[in-house]
Amino acid sequence: MEAFVPWKGKEIVMESGEGRLKAQVIIDESIPSRLHLVPVFIASAVGKLGDLQMGEDTVFDLKLCLHEAVVNAIRHGNKEKSELPVHVVIKTENNEMIMEVTDQGKGFDFSRIPDPTTKENIGKLHGRGVYLIQSAMDGVKFLNGGRTIKMVKALKTNT
Repeated sequence: MEAFVPWKGKEIVMESGEGRLKAQVIIDESIPSRLHLVPVFIASAVGKLGDLQMGEDTVFDLKLCLHEAVVNAIRHGNKEKSELPVHVVIKTENNEMIMEVTDQGKGFDFSRIPDPTTKENIGKLHGRGVYLIQSAMDGVKFLNGGRTIKMVKALKTNT
């Protein structure tokens, strides 16, 4: 049975002009391009976020966006070729959750993604994943020619 191998997080302390900044890598894992593994991976990832104090809305947004990004990487990037892994890094840094999902595909021009809210696209059953990610996250960048999506969510501090 195929599975992903969980990786235990590590804490990183970085120096900056304003003192020491703490960053924590929570997940650094690769999973095979198999859609049936996505729910198990997402559950494991969300479970590892449990130590962070986040509201239910933030957890929902992170879970939704991670799911969409991993499924897109498997379907569109790796073309569901199980031998091609999807790499996921989740870390906290400067009161932000940063999630990066990288596939092994050819990449794509993210500026050519059709707007799912236009009249010609509103009734289509697919094509809303990136739109949902951009709506739920505070920052989204496509890197490596479209092979990596970097998603950033501000974490509210309890002060």
